[in-house]
Amino acid sequence: MEENVVRIFDTTLRDGEQAPGNAMTPEEKLRLARQLDALGVDVIEAGFPAASDGDFRGVRAVAEEVRRPALAALARCHDRDIDLAGEALAPAARPRIHVFIATSDIHLKYKLRIDRDECLERARAAIRRARRFTDDVEFSAEDASRTELDFLCRVIEAAIAEGATTINLPDTVGYALPVEYGAMFRAVRERVPDARGVALSCHCHDDLGLAVANSLAAVEAGATQVECTVNGIGERAGNASLEEVVMAGRVRPRSVSFRTNVNTREIFRTSQLLSHLTGVFPPPNKAVVGRNAFAHEAGIHQHGMMQNGLTYEIMRPEEVGIPHSTLVLGKHSGRHALERRYRELGYDLDEQALEGLYREFTALADRKHEILDEDLLALLHESFRDVPEAYQLTFLRVSCGMASATAEVALAGPWHRERSGSGTGDGPIAATYRAIGEVVGRSVEVVNLSLRSVTPGKDSVGHVFVQVRVDGKTLTGHGASTDIVEASARALVHALNKADHADKLEATSLNSVYLWGV
Repeated sequence: MEENVVRIFDTTLRDGEQAPGNAMTPEEKLRLARQLDALGVDVIEAGFPAASDGDFRGVRAVAEEVRRPALAALARCHDRDIDLAGEALAPAARPRIHVFIATSDIHLKYKLRIDRDECLERARAAIRRARRFTDDVEFSAEDASRTELDFLCRVIEAAIAEGATTINLPDTVGYALPVEYGAMFRAVRERVPDARGVALSCHCHDDLGLAVANSLAAVEAGATQVECTVNGIGERAGNASLEEVVMAGRVRPRSVSFRTNVNTREIFRTSQLLSHLTGVFPPPNKAVVGRNAFAHEAGIHQHGMMQNGLTYEIMRPEEVGIPHSTLVLGKHSGRHALERRYRELGYDLDEQALEGLYREFTALADRKHEILDEDLLALLHESFRDVPEAYQLTFLRVSCGMASATAEVALAGPWHRERSGSGTGDGPIAATYRAIGEVVGRSVEVVNLSLRSVTPGKDSVGHVFVQVRVDGKTLTGHGASTDIVEASARALVHALNKADHADKLEATSLNSVYLWGV
């Protein structure tokens, strides 16, 4: 089979973000969009503007800054959705409106409560309206894999007739098997003559663990665009994993015979950035980007690797941006050594950023005998703050044991001088959170708190991700330290800074209305 170029449509900022725990602020979305641009994806689906004012602002911010890839915004087949998508994309260099409507009988009957004829008319009207804003219109037949084929072909014919340039056939609930999903694409190409003149796209969910396999089957059957997410994040079990699809094409060119425009050396950096923004890290055994993807412990494996890396690795870690070796840093290392290691990891730091990181590095080195790459990445991502720091933790002392824990804290904030407070609780973190709540005078309820050990060993850096409800608003925060209580405190302060920032934005923002899509 002749090699062809498959476009990568990244929906991390939209479908990926819809999963619980993956929400990002507009500022975080823009930061990730810049990295997706560096990664080389062809299309970035920046969000669902009608879902909320924050989503609208996020799409608008990306549209104003990111120029190379096409930028898509999702819209239901509703006039308001389409108009908001068009408005949010107005500054974009290459805008695409992505309209969708469910086509399976189960969705039509129980979710939309309409018949097939009305579904067809809504799709036609939506594409006509979207073309007022852009010639690049993508149409998705939601739950295509469970749609009766004759009706699916009718909808596709109508969408193409109205001017849709990309037709997406999603396996929305991860139900299809590769042989079935590929057969659907072949049938559409055979039964809809005009389908050869548009791009056919696949969008697969991983409910049965088949999202990547289904995507590859679709490409073999004629799909020229794959919709996927970094780390495979997304609703329920997630979406097809971008890094797995891309590397399958790179590692097995004779079998799957396609290539992409993705710069694979940016894959690991993108994966790490997404993880630090959302607090959702891939499992250690995750293909391509997991912590153990290029780790070898068994003696026989190590022996084979020393003779020839191909014995146990089908791709080189450098191909996806993972350094092949680890530089051990400690408290005696200087700025030049730190700068060199960050450069080897792919980060060129200016003098101010290096100076700040070096201070954090030396403080960590006093508590930790060995500094690993994961420590350095944690320090780097911790140094980026997506909102102004209205509050800063300046002092923390806790006492705990068999009895109730107590905590004393001090914070710098929008006051003339530092404020201090104390609290008690069932444990040191609960006591610390009560003390911080007392200082800032806000009601804080912990919804979820998770701790991840960044590196192995008893002196590991702990990365805490917390989800809290602050005066009724649900927000996330993260913090890192070798002391998990300090890391937890920093995570809460980060969330409180988000709450303060949100309060200031609300004065000029519309009330948010949360809606869900494909």
